[in-house]
Amino acid sequence: MRELIFVFGTLKEGFPNFARNAGRRLPGVFTTVERLPLYLVGERHSAWLVDRPGDGETVRGEVYEVDEAALAAMDALERVGAPDGYRRRRLRVVPAGATGASLEVFAYLKDPGQLAGADLRLGPLGEYTLEHAALYRARMAP
Repeated sequence: MRELIFVFGTLKEGFPNFARNAGRRLPGVFTTVERLPLYLVGERHSAWLVDRPGDGETVRGEVYEVDEAALAAMDALERVGAPDGYRRRRLRVVPAGATGASLEVFAYLKDPGQLAGADLRLGPLGEYTLEHAALYRARMAP
């Protein structure tokens, strides 16, 4: 089974966690159909896309086709299922600057309840850039 996944932060090509992305990139840049808030959070400056449709901006990112193993590795990186982790949910994206059919993809989003007490450093943003990535600090191994 192959799935499409929208990446908006450190899993993008040329970004800090790209080595963990074993997908095949679809050409171009994509934006979310819905506006969603994207923040840099905490001392690690982690990119959080929050599951609060209608707030924030349409967010730019990349779409990858992944197999089950690649998706499982991304789930592990994003701590899906952990109390402080992301949730993988479906949303729709379109090619940036183009009109046409949208794609249904997976993306990693934070529950809005996780924002309570979170240390918001920057945002909401429309795109996670290399300048933002320069601030990012990887999670320390346990």
